[in-house]
Amino acid sequence: MITIKTNHGDIKIDLFEDKAPISCENFRQYMADGHFNDTIFHRVIPNFMVQGGGFDADMQQKSTRDPIKNEADNGESNRRGTLAMARTNVVDSATSQFFINLKDNTFLDHGTRDFGYAVFAEVSDGMDVVDAIAGVATGNHGGHQDVPVETVSIIEVTVDD
Repeated sequence: MITIKTNHGDIKIDLFEDKAPISCENFRQYMADGHFNDTIFHRVIPNFMVQGGGFDADMQQKSTRDPIKNEADNGESNRRGTLAMARTNVVDSATSQFFINLKDNTFLDHGTRDFGYAVFAEVSDGMDVVDAIAGVATGNHGGHQDVPVETVSIIEVTVDD
């Protein structure tokens, strides 16, 4: 189990190692490198998702490794409480950013409207924390929309013993 420690509380997640091995290894490597430490949830859209893993508190994007292959065709669905890899319009463009689905977002699944967004984990404990994050006030900041007015920090991401 992995813990995402935030300034709103802890979110525990279980990785789908068998269904999304590339995405899980990618997440583990960013975690081992300390990449997620002191990042933020920079995009919060109620009734949709919260996104993080790529920006610091000053809304500066962190350097990433090369993009990975999109595993959205793994049979997992973007349902409430699952984590998926964020990406651009390019299918294989995911790097460090991920999002947590606040509701069933099946329109993001493979083949629904495009290749889809790869689900690689799910929240096993702390969905109340995710819901609290979803309730923060947002605005525009540095050319980005839906940015929390008060920073929602990811303090660190750790593997539980």
